[in-house]
Amino acid sequence: MALPAPGLTFLRPVARALVHRSSIAEVFVTDGCRVSDSRFSVAAQWPRDHALYHPDAQRLSDPMLFAETIRQALLYIGHEYCDVPLGTRFVGRDLSFDITDPAALRVDGTPVPVILDAEWTWEEGRPRGARLDVRLLVDGRLCGTGSIGVYVMDDRRYGLLRRMAWGGDTPPAPLVGELAPAPLVPPRRVGRLRWKDCVLERCWPDGDWQLRLDRDHAVLFDHPTDHVPLMVLMEGFRQLGHLCVHERVDEPLGDQAYALVGVQVECAAFAELNAPIRLVVERSVPGATAAEPFRMRVAALQGDTLLARTDMAWGRVGPDGPAEGHAGLSEPASMSGLAP
Repeated sequence: MALPAPGLTFLRPVARALVHRSSIAEVFVTDGCRVSDSRFSVAAQWPRDHALYHPDAQRLSDPMLFAETIRQALLYIGHEYCDVPLGTRFVGRDLSFDITDPAALRVDGTPVPVILDAEWTWEEGRPRGARLDVRLLVDGRLCGTGSIGVYVMDDRRYGLLRRMAWGGDTPPAPLVGELAPAPLVPPRRVGRLRWKDCVLERCWPDGDWQLRLDRDHAVLFDHPTDHVPLMVLMEGFRQLGHLCVHERVDEPLGDQAYALVGVQVECAAFAELNAPIRLVVERSVPGATAAEPFRMRVAALQGDTLLARTDMAWGRVGPDGPAEGHAGLSEPASMSGLAP
């Protein structure tokens, strides 16, 4: 790919509509330009701290910021440079990233300015598809790669697609209060600070987990939607991965901390709001040496329907411990098992 163009700014976020966000605080893309017919440079600023995507104990930026920035970059380029009208639907097919240099994403005294060197590809079909492949750079330093693929369709085609899934013209009512309350996993066990950010519930005696859907969550459900967003599923995958990697029964990690350094998510079906979603660990393979990542495969299912499957790689990043500046922000241990 070509080198990113100079002159990009980090002064203000782009318009919310260009990245399909309601809250301006959740817009990370700040600028962009066309480098060639299919290549673009996109600037983004990652916050020093964030209600959900906060730095870890090693002060490394949350890798989910990379996933969200890839998603926003695709939408921004599509609307701003590729003649995709506002209001067009983007239906996710897959999303992946690899962080090759986690230390480059360390948070110091200022927000982290990043550049995505991106290539847009149209993929013909019915419906039409689009793909964005990116390289992640910080201060000119290559520290990761990523990709996202979507279907691009108008409201009419999207409506037909959704009605086929619902079996009628009216979407089923979201699931509210139909299941017995299940204990949430305490935030520190899943790498989060607040109880309201925990999306894992233990509901099955055979070891499966349920994805908790809080439609009032200001980040995960930034705006009204007729299905569970991909980033909500990815947060469930991330939290389950963190729990499994750091609480291994066969070989305790001691004081070692791992971070998510690679993800490949393949989407198979819409995740509906009216039925529970299970997260099932299908494979878990520790690295043979300390330098090799811990690899996991997790599936999200709704009934017998596969919604998505992910392969994750967790790399060792240093000693475990409370995140600097965050000690004591979680609720007391006496609240364990209570929903917020």
